[in-house]
Amino acid sequence: MTVGEVLSLLDRVSPFELQEEWDNSGLLVGEASQEISQIVLSVDIDERMLEEAQEQTLFVLHHPLIFSGMKRLLWNEYPANLLQRLVQKNQALVAMHTNFDKTHLNRYVFERVLGFENATCEGFVCRAEGEWETDALLENVKERLGLPTMRIVGSRPLVRSVAMTTGSGASLLTAADADLFLTGDIKFHDAMKALSLGRMMADIGHFESERHFAEALAEDLKNLPIPVIIAQSINPFTYI
Repeated sequence: MTVGEVLSLLDRVSPFELQEEWDNSGLLVGEASQEISQIVLSVDIDERMLEEAQEQTLFVLHHPLIFSGMKRLLWNEYPANLLQRLVQKNQALVAMHTNFDKTHLNRYVFERVLGFENATCEGFVCRAEGEWETDALLENVKERLGLPTMRIVGSRPLVRSVAMTTGSGASLLTAADADLFLTGDIKFHDAMKALSLGRMMADIGHFESERHFAEALAEDLKNLPIPVIIAQSINPFTYI
């Protein structure tokens, strides 16, 4: 297969035109006519993954390796060190970021991973209504995402609406309009805003909430004539 053939399929699965204006999804390394022998799916990429992958591999990542404007390429600095390896091994890279969040990832995590039923999903926000005992609900979310710890903002004995955005979605607190909002990268002032609105927030981690990207996308690529490999990049954080 060629990069262009896979890129066309990915665009049908989750149109790149749906990405946010500030995003950089699409083909970032390589060219459409480039022949590929396998596809590796992962949230991010790291040196170990590049070393282990064979030549002519197409990496399909959630996070764009090239995100903002780059003014220099120094091979001992991130991300240039990874870009150099990609070029040397004739590998290619595609990012599916905010477009895939909207069409697949948030719903997949909310329903398939966390187990919420009768969910509604609009844009980046998934939402469900019901009645849950708060401590039990939070413990279930923590267990399903494999979180060693979870920061909580606010408290209430019962939760009657839950919303979630994977990754860094704290800015969507008002749009979420739920008793409990699950998202990652919650900052101090996000927490203060939640308290002022009488809402609860739970920090479910950026990496931990998006780590299911590969399995969510793999379902749409299972009939390709080349191997599709699910990989997991390293989590840059450790917990003590």
